[in-house]
Amino acid sequence: MAGRPPKSKVQREKIASDQQVAEAPRIIGGTLRGRKLIYTPDARTRPMKDRVREAVFNLLGTDVRGMHAIDLFAGTGALGLEAISRGASGATLVERHFPTADIIGQNAKALQVESKCAILPANTLLWPQRWPELPHAPWLVFCSPPYSFYTEHAAEMLALITGLVERAAMESIFCVEADERFDFTQLPHADEWDVRIYPPTHVGIWQKSAVAE
Repeated sequence: MAGRPPKSKVQREKIASDQQVAEAPRIIGGTLRGRKLIYTPDARTRPMKDRVREAVFNLLGTDVRGMHAIDLFAGTGALGLEAISRGASGATLVERHFPTADIIGQNAKALQVESKCAILPANTLLWPQRWPELPHAPWLVFCSPPYSFYTEHAAEMLALITGLVERAAMESIFCVEADERFDFTQLPHADEWDVRIYPPTHVGIWQKSAVAE
């Protein structure tokens, strides 16, 4: 019997990604470093891998301090909670799957940061139709949806990001996670995004400034 053909690089990366997704995410740095988050694997929840989250926050550095994190498609809340651990003043976490939103609340309670978290069980894609009230401080916006949203809901995704870019205070930072199917040049201020690749993940980071305006 002929042996199985060797797995391609893409297949190996997907297997490694799937294995990590099955593990509970943890807080990588800051005052809550090392704390694990409650996580129930679900096809609708795809936490950013720990190694990617660590790389992203290393790029952000001390800029996180004092900002208000907005964690869109929040899942376990790992990004918003990581931001709080690293000095963000608070976080708004949006997750439309009610049981998953409940888990975010459990994680915030376990980490004793409930007072810093506003957890919204809502459809993030509908925000452009009715913008909620958000703090006026600079935002740290994380947009980490299921990758398929960039093709299945392309217009809504661009409207969401564009609307937040327009409303954000100066010095706000945006962090958009996608895969190779998404063209970051579609985003506002396309030539100013710093796009990093952590196979199979692509992450674009942009900061709003007077120059950008």
